[in-house]
Amino acid sequence: MKVFGEVPEVFLHRDVVDFRKSINGLVGIVEEELEHDAYTGALFVFCNKARDKLKILYWDKTGFALWYKRLEKQKFKWPSKVSNQVFELTEQQLAWLLSGYDVVGHDPLHYESVI
Repeated sequence: MKVFGEVPEVFLHRDVVDFRKSINGLVGIVEEELEHDAYTGALFVFCNKARDKLKILYWDKTGFALWYKRLEKQKFKWPSKVSNQVFELTEQQLAWLLSGYDVVGHDPLHYESVI
């Protein structure tokens, strides 16, 4: 299932976020802490302290949208002991993250013919 249409970029915010923040608070984090333009259409992924919830913020050309996911029994694999404040993910890595896989430090698989 493809959740989002065309995704130009996906950025994962390393630090946990107070999930009482909604669109305006998350836009502030994107622009001030991550130093990115929130109006590009890129997806910005945030996690709560318990690592069982994600919020994805994006601009859809008419306004901001906020997507929310909660895991019932597991935790998202989240980078906490790395120095980068933000990571860029591929669409495949985002799909893996949403499925519960550890995506930081792993590249998507690429196949090519040996012939």
